[in-house]
Amino acid sequence: MKSPEIDWPSIRDRASEFSESAFDFVRDGLKHTVQSLQDATASQSNAQASVAGTDERRHVSGQQLCLGLKDLAIQRWGLLAQTVLKRWGIVQTNDFGTIVYAMIDRAELKSSARDSIDDFKSVYDFDEAFGAFTL
Repeated sequence: MKSPEIDWPSIRDRASEFSESAFDFVRDGLKHTVQSLQDATASQSNAQASVAGTDERRHVSGQQLCLGLKDLAIQRWGLLAQTVLKRWGIVQTNDFGTIVYAMIDRAELKSSARDSIDDFKSVYDFDEAFGAFTL
């Protein structure tokens, strides 16, 4: 069930500004983030890993996804990461949230009851996150 406080028409309108490449990048970033979290869990002790071995390990928070997207952008484009994202209209972490919630609206992704579009707000500043990587 969709949360009543989410302004779905506004999200649909805003998301239409992003290219399909931006959506593809977020899909890839989700896979990258899930894999990174699974790798981190696998490197923990067996006791901790058995607790994390539930379906909960597949859930990714907005903050985790933003960090994973930053990591993937730097891996893929290095010095051009911020430039590529900006070309797609992604200039802040809130934009990732708009794309994710558009994907939820299109039934491409699922959210949990504790998820919120606010989880994507100001996770990091793009100039600081990519500052060493901008031209």
